[in-house]
Amino acid sequence: MPKDKKTIRKANKGERIAQVAAIPFRVNEGGELQVMLVTSRGTRRFIVPKGWPMKGKSGRQAALIEAREEAGVVGKALKRPAGSYCYWKRLSTSFVHVVVTAYLIEVTEELEAWQEAGARQRAWLTPTDAAVLIDEPELSTLIRNLSLADLAQPEPVAA
Repeated sequence: MPKDKKTIRKANKGERIAQVAAIPFRVNEGGELQVMLVTSRGTRRFIVPKGWPMKGKSGRQAALIEAREEAGVVGKALKRPAGSYCYWKRLSTSFVHVVVTAYLIEVTEELEAWQEAGARQRAWLTPTDAAVLIDEPELSTLIRNLSLADLAQPEPVAA
């Protein structure tokens, strides 16, 4: 749920509101790209870590924080967003249209204990397999189309 009243007011007026997402990734020993999905707390569906923008933080920084809190991974956010997608988020009394900017996070460490470990499961999957498990069609397409070429961005940014 958005924490600030301004975001809730915008949503109630039918305006789109913004979120940031992390798509944690690694290249396995066989040279294949893998992405990490986590289960949502409520429905247990597979999703990517995401959350509301954070005051004083860039989108990349917020994505790194979400990845650590929700997936228990630490890494570097690639400079350019991987893309964006829209979905309808359920609030207590309504649905709001959310535009999510997704950042690729190159995972350097997987934590054994993390903030939401008791509430979520995580899984490493190929982009094709991950796309099948994701309910949001635009996010599914974004993940399905990821390739190693997308990772060739200069200047990763550390948290």
